[in-house]
Amino acid sequence: MVKLAYEANAWGGVVGTPGAVTDIGSGFYETPGDVVETLGAIASAGYTGVELFDGNLLPFEHSVDEFARAVEAAGLEVAGVYSGGHLIYPDAHEDELARFDRSIRLAAAAGARHYVLGGGAVRSSGRRDADFEVAGAFLDRVAERAEAAGLVVSYHPHLGSLAQSPEQIDALFAATSVGMCADVAHIAAGGGDPVDVINRYAARLKYVHLKDVDLSSSAFLPLGEGDLDLGSIIDAVVLARYDDWITVELDGYPGDPASAAERSLRFLTGHQPG
Repeated sequence: MVKLAYEANAWGGVVGTPGAVTDIGSGFYETPGDVVETLGAIASAGYTGVELFDGNLLPFEHSVDEFARAVEAAGLEVAGVYSGGHLIYPDAHEDELARFDRSIRLAAAAGARHYVLGGGAVRSSGRRDADFEVAGAFLDRVAERAEAAGLVVSYHPHLGSLAQSPEQIDALFAATSVGMCADVAHIAAGGGDPVDVINRYAARLKYVHLKDVDLSSSAFLPLGEGDLDLGSIIDAVVLARYDDWITVELDGYPGDPASAAERSLRFLTGHQPG
């Protein structure tokens, strides 16, 4: 049965740990702010799960029980942990694996179900065909480690990354066996049709991120307030026999995050799959 989670990055946005400028192994996504307060805000909006960046678990690395108690006290579960990497540079893979191993340990210790991999650098000179092969093989290595820790692993196509357009998504997924995290707004803003992508990768659909988008500006919006045909998208998810967490996400939104989360939940609870 599908359960609904919310991404913690709505309360603070997205930054990275500064050491990563010179040290790949220290690079983590994180959201500024008080994670415990965010858990309460997500629960108050009506969701039962949370997804967060691996960097937001670093302060709890030696006290993960403290984080687990805060999640339980809020009445939530950890639906997922999001990580990312450069992926395309073989010489950096040893350091990237050290970082991913740390991230995977944190996610598993926090009780996460899903482990989401995003990114893949784009060279200053542009993408090369070989980049998809290198990244795909490396994603398989990371996924094997995460699955061994009990996590459900998927790759998240993302604007500004190696796999943005439909053709790039296909090229990467042809080079890897990792599952798909379908972020419908990123897919659409990258020029794709979310329904087509979900249908094409139904057998590999491991996780779903929902947000709406203004396609003229690529600005993300609460569900039902943008250009996406979310009814058809949700129907495609149902037809794919997906029955796991759906995480609603809204990073970079200038409005009130609590109100936006509540409006998205009202949209979802009012939609009946056709």
